[in-house]
Amino acid sequence: MAEPDLSDLIKEQAEQLARLRAELERLRRENERLRNALEAARRAGFRQAAPFSKGAPIADPRRPGRKPGPPYGRQGRRRVPAVVDEPYDVPVPPACPDCGGAVEDTHVTAQYQEDLPPVRPLVRRFDVHVGRCRRCGRRVQGRHPLQTSDALGAAAVQLGPEAVATAAVLNKQLGLSFGKVAMLFAERFGLPVAPSAIVRALHRAGVKAFPTYAALVQTVRTSPMVVADETGWRVQATLWWLAAYVTPDTTVYAILPGRGFDEAACVLGPAFTGILVHDGWAPYRRFTEAEHQTCLGHLQRRARELREDHPRALLPPQVHEVLHEALAVRDRYAAGIISPHGAAVARGHLIARLSTVLESSTRVPAVRRFAQHLNREWDALFTFLFALTVDATNWRAEHAIRWAVITRKVCGGGNRTPRGAVTQYVLASVLRTARQRGLDRHAILTPLLRAATPIVSPALAAPH
Repeated sequence: MAEPDLSDLIKEQAEQLARLRAELERLRRENERLRNALEAARRAGFRQAAPFSKGAPIADPRRPGRKPGPPYGRQGRRRVPAVVDEPYDVPVPPACPDCGGAVEDTHVTAQYQEDLPPVRPLVRRFDVHVGRCRRCGRRVQGRHPLQTSDALGAAAVQLGPEAVATAAVLNKQLGLSFGKVAMLFAERFGLPVAPSAIVRALHRAGVKAFPTYAALVQTVRTSPMVVADETGWRVQATLWWLAAYVTPDTTVYAILPGRGFDEAACVLGPAFTGILVHDGWAPYRRFTEAEHQTCLGHLQRRARELREDHPRALLPPQVHEVLHEALAVRDRYAAGIISPHGAAVARGHLIARLSTVLESSTRVPAVRRFAQHLNREWDALFTFLFALTVDATNWRAEHAIRWAVITRKVCGGGNRTPRGAVTQYVLASVLRTARQRGLDRHAILTPLLRAATPIVSPALAAPH
């Protein structure tokens, strides 16, 4: 048996050593890059003074705003008010301020000023007549349509429905704390009120609005398309979850201890049969009677991150390109450039291309996990190209929980009690839905607060 040539062995070992050194250098650079990224993320997490900073400012930034010229487009301006409450005549001065010469009045032009009027509380007194039934002896008292409660005695001085509705909008939608709402009421409206009184008033408003919330839940359950998303929320300093279920004209929130199938089924119902648009969270796949559309925005973002982390991997950029072209097909159909038949043909090509991409193998674990996720979500990737009115992303739900993300950032991120959580999601659902449907939120809440017993708002009882 011939012995191997030592020179060949040495040459082979040298080549292998060179490959190992090159791989070691690549891993060293990757490790350094990841360390720097982790350190930057940690520093950003502690940068409370500038939580929305995007890094160092540009040395020579371009002038903000659009450039002048024909490409600028239509210039926006405030509309001329239709009603003028206080006209004022502004004559020219009798003498020129520069040379002192006489001034000739040549023409008159209008300037408008829209301002807020002074506000003072409107105080109502109800002289409630109290009597007793001659037959059964029951105590009976009168009730005026403008009253919101039958309470007397120590609770005889109450906040009116407009004040409670304003507090609900400021706290549940705009994220102002109860202390800030009380400060605004006292300084701007001349209505001194304690934060605790606002809390109790909103709890009562939540009870009055609960039947309307139940009607909104039923509307979502029977909707042909629902977009879902969730975010972390604190209740009694414990991690709960705030979920949003959104249709084009209805939003329902729920704050629950978990984020699994059982919690989602509390709102959607376990037998939901519409199209469910979500971010790929596994419990949503247990709605077996529903069709699914996974958010393409999440998939594209994940593909971009993998392309940056593993530039040699071919699958992430190919997946990103296919998804980008799928969204382009949707946009061309929405603009009337292609017909439904053209969209169907393009859809078939895209499905075939993505299938070919996913058949390729990869040795990168993160890329392999991404491919496995796409295979699991295969039936939910192109639903929006079969039903061309379905959303391709869960942007509706992400917009719906934006206030929650801001509140979590600046106001402690939650509720102190479970009762506060119920009040939070009931009122937030009613207010958000009213805004979606273009309705006056005060006009929705005021009749609910004045009702002797909780009722369903007629304006929100059925889809818009």
